[in-house]
Amino acid sequence: MADKYQNKYRIPSARLKTWDYSSNAAYFITICTKNREHFFGEIIGNEPTLQLNELGKLANQFWYEIPNHFPFIILEAFIVMPNHVHGILIIDNVETRLIASLPTPSANKTGGITGDKNPMFHENISRVIRWYKGRCAFEMRKIHADFNWQTRFHDHIIRNPESFARIRNYIQNNPLNWSEDTFYS
Repeated sequence: MADKYQNKYRIPSARLKTWDYSSNAAYFITICTKNREHFFGEIIGNEPTLQLNELGKLANQFWYEIPNHFPFIILEAFIVMPNHVHGILIIDNVETRLIASLPTPSANKTGGITGDKNPMFHENISRVIRWYKGRCAFEMRKIHADFNWQTRFHDHIIRNPESFARIRNYIQNNPLNWSEDTFYS
């Protein structure tokens, strides 16, 4: 039987327990809309391409704004599909702070029950995705009040150049393979 928290069933984390998600690495990210609803546009044509609607354009725009808010992130391949986005984010966290730098947020806050382990106080993938999903949702609900993301996101740590090339190719060719996609409905 699954554990409960506040009388709700808890789903165990899909994150690799032995991995520090603030580590310099490449991460393959998939974020789905709630119930896989097609909010972002449609795949059309004989050589399938995605025609983004207003929400799809916002999903695209805010992805490309990520490095403006998180300078430790490098963007790689990315695509908006009708009901999900795929992208590769690279953490390149080069320490450049001076001794007299301002303290980090975790030095000033307790982080609730998690203390300084609160992931929102650190430069990691969860913080980036939380910002992206929140920024998108805030603007998208002005256009479509029912817009919502799935509560979680999928990540895969890319560990070698072959895997990186295979995933980049998968992302770039996603519209061509839409009818066979696991998110197609």
